[in-house]
Amino acid sequence: MSSVTNLSGGHGESELPGRIMAGEMAEQPAVLRRVLEAGAPAIREAAEAIAAKRPRFVLLTARGTSDNAALYAKYLLEVRLGLPCGLTSMSTTTAYGARPDLRDVLVVTVSQSGGSPDLVASTMAARDAGAITLAVTNNADSPLAAVSECHVDILAGPEKALPATKTYTASLLSLYLLVEGLSGGDGAPATVLPELAERVLARGDEVRQLAARYRFAERMVITSRGYGYPTAKEAALKLMETSYIPALSYSGADLLHGPLAMVDNISPVIAVVTDGKGGEALRPVLERLRGRGADLVVIGPEAQVAAASAGFVLPTAGVPEELQPILEILPLQRLAYEITIARGQDPDAPRALAKVTQTR
Repeated sequence: MSSVTNLSGGHGESELPGRIMAGEMAEQPAVLRRVLEAGAPAIREAAEAIAAKRPRFVLLTARGTSDNAALYAKYLLEVRLGLPCGLTSMSTTTAYGARPDLRDVLVVTVSQSGGSPDLVASTMAARDAGAITLAVTNNADSPLAAVSECHVDILAGPEKALPATKTYTASLLSLYLLVEGLSGGDGAPATVLPELAERVLARGDEVRQLAARYRFAERMVITSRGYGYPTAKEAALKLMETSYIPALSYSGADLLHGPLAMVDNISPVIAVVTDGKGGEALRPVLERLRGRGADLVVIGPEAQVAAASAGFVLPTAGVPEELQPILEILPLQRLAYEITIARGQDPDAPRALAKVTQTR
């Protein structure tokens, strides 16, 4: 049963708040299949063109949800390829006019729309400064794609809800396939994702039960380490833009360096625990949180969920750690949706937001 059907409750679909976001969340298994089947050849071509130029450093440029996808790419590139990476500060070129030497540097700009002026301007400046430029967008005809040397189309299809869901997971998978191409891999480990995503999305009732814990929350903390950290940041963004709950995202290591002091027995904490080295690195943090009596919910492996106040078990057995973020975010997207509905708000249309944000 699809997520849209689960949410209908007998009402006409057009009357439902959040029906667009619900429908787009439900599309994600199909979008992942499309990326694997239709998108992979073009991604491999882009990877080959980039590999031939042998970049010595990578700069990643993005904002919002795309910034969290770029952070995921940073982990991939540094762990899998040993390439040093940085996240750019666009104002250094767009506001301050800096012109760094970017010869032999790969500049990857991630943007759903490819239309924000600062992304286009910073990419043009990077290309003028000698960079190899790659745009990763959901719009092949965008200004960003036009000014970039290479382009990857994430093939998510039109996304109408203001909160990005399917474009995020499509961006992650596209970036994974790009790094696979750069490293000589074939992307085969990712073929299990569409089926696993279907299984996760079918468990909407479990997420709805979790959402009841947070209906009246005044703030939330979300933490993870390693490949799960971008998931924590994206989950916090989804919660803030849909339910308006201040959601603070921290690396588990950063949480111990001060912010842990604000956690008590009434402070909701969500821990994203990857099944792998990142999850192992997070274990001491989980122990400290339990010691403080935190209301701890775990998204991750069964053993870690069993030791928490509550959680959502992910089907990650046999899934490489670097691919788990594509599954981790799914119940958290749905959690943001369910909390928003429970609070009487419409997740399709968060206040004060536009689908394409024009920053300069």
